[in-house]
Amino acid sequence: MSNDKVADVVVVGAGICGSLLATRLARAGRSVLLLESGPRKGRGELVQNYRESAFKSDYMAPYPYSEMAPHPRFSPTPNDYLEQAGPHAYQAQYIRMLGGTSWHWAAQMWRYVPNDFRTQSLYGVGVDWPISYDDLEDYYYQVEVITGVGGEPDNGSPRTKPFPMERVPASYLQQRVTERLAPEYRVIDDATARNSRSYGGRPACCGNNNCMPICPIDAQYHGGIAAQEAEAEGVEIVTEAVVYRLEHDIQGRISAVHYYDWDKVSHKVTAQTVVLAANAIETPKLLLMSTSDRFENGIANARDNVGRNLCDHPAVGVSFDVDEPVWPGRGPVSPCSIGDFRDGEFRAEHAPFRLDISNGSKVASVTKELLAEGYHGRALEEQVRFRSARRLALKNAMEQLPDPNNRVTLSATRDALGLPTPRMYWDIGAYERRGAEATRAHYTRIAEMLGGTNVKHSKEGAFSNRQHITGTLSMGNDPATSVTDAWGRAHDHENLFMVGTGVMPTVGTCNVTLTAAALALRTADRILEETQHG
Repeated sequence: MSNDKVADVVVVGAGICGSLLATRLARAGRSVLLLESGPRKGRGELVQNYRESAFKSDYMAPYPYSEMAPHPRFSPTPNDYLEQAGPHAYQAQYIRMLGGTSWHWAAQMWRYVPNDFRTQSLYGVGVDWPISYDDLEDYYYQVEVITGVGGEPDNGSPRTKPFPMERVPASYLQQRVTERLAPEYRVIDDATARNSRSYGGRPACCGNNNCMPICPIDAQYHGGIAAQEAEAEGVEIVTEAVVYRLEHDIQGRISAVHYYDWDKVSHKVTAQTVVLAANAIETPKLLLMSTSDRFENGIANARDNVGRNLCDHPAVGVSFDVDEPVWPGRGPVSPCSIGDFRDGEFRAEHAPFRLDISNGSKVASVTKELLAEGYHGRALEEQVRFRSARRLALKNAMEQLPDPNNRVTLSATRDALGLPTPRMYWDIGAYERRGAEATRAHYTRIAEMLGGTNVKHSKEGAFSNRQHITGTLSMGNDPATSVTDAWGRAHDHENLFMVGTGVMPTVGTCNVTLTAAALALRTADRILEETQHG
């Protein structure tokens, strides 16, 4: 074992939430050690990786993979890291490296709507949060200022201050779809951390249209920027540090954090406060691995709640050819949505949803389709232009109810460091299936209004997941049904906090990063309040 490290606070996971929390603590004078299981890579190297990749549709292609800190991948082999044990495969795409998964996101930074926090009280489904929208409203704004968020002022989430960023100008596709659907549907700007002007030392969006898997100019904020900001504030960052065990004292406080470097040399860190900021799969894995005579089922898991209530946005999609050229592929890939179905009395009967309208280039998929149909030569060129200019795709972000049977556990498979890989069980209930039926009805109507032909719905009964992983560390007032309290503190361990999407009890109908980041800043302030006298 190497020499020990000591800090006021140790944070495990250098994604956007862990990095923002670490920055706030360091600015208040705390010594902070930030441990990241993956490597440190620069944007230039990642962009080059993407340019050289054979599979441009693989959003993991630019990002480094190591057997020492494995994550799901889809080429050259399919997802061989997550063991699938449920009726629906949970195909997560997350990155273990400095900055985390928001390197390859679409930068959507939506607020929940107020009723998302009390679905059980209002609609008799899901669970109520231990906090309200008002408890987060100021923290929402703080994160929006840090990351530079712009969007539609009237998007269902009340605001006390305007967006700090003006919206990126609407693409031609967005303008045409908005105009033609206006009689029945209101198309609104997505709330995104994407610059429409120079902001935070980063340039304005220039419309590269590969926001996913990486913005080549850093026009959109991501966790790599957050980690750089943490380091600039004095946070000590150790990469290639795979935490494998939490140690506790006789009172149940976390007394040490143990990690392997990539040579499998063990290191020990001690701190007054421990914060777990790995994602909603890797954090439960760590807790379940950290067993002892007193906590036989793992840290924070005395009541078998760790890893349970895994939620995402089970998605169904549609594509069709509009009766006019709308030219997808110019501007951001994810510019606008239909938010009319995020809330309402219908939530007592079926899942609410938001409809994402894609502006991603369709040239690659259309070309593949035409080659399969036998096109070649000039006819192929003409049809690529014709179809790719008209092809429109939509996908929903549909709320999934928390179900304790949907969960993360440990598989019998071990990685290169001898640590268990995650085992996933994911199913889709009747509530979500009824939401999918309602979604498909709107897809049909939208296609009609746009003169759609060649309409292709995703396979009936099949659902993709949107990589919006929540629920496995749910916060709540009752330790019998939750893992953490309203501040993200483990019910069973006074000095152990958790941040990230896992603490969110419900998934709502929007991308989850903004809410997770707001919660992280709120937890940071709580830690500062409790430790202000040392």
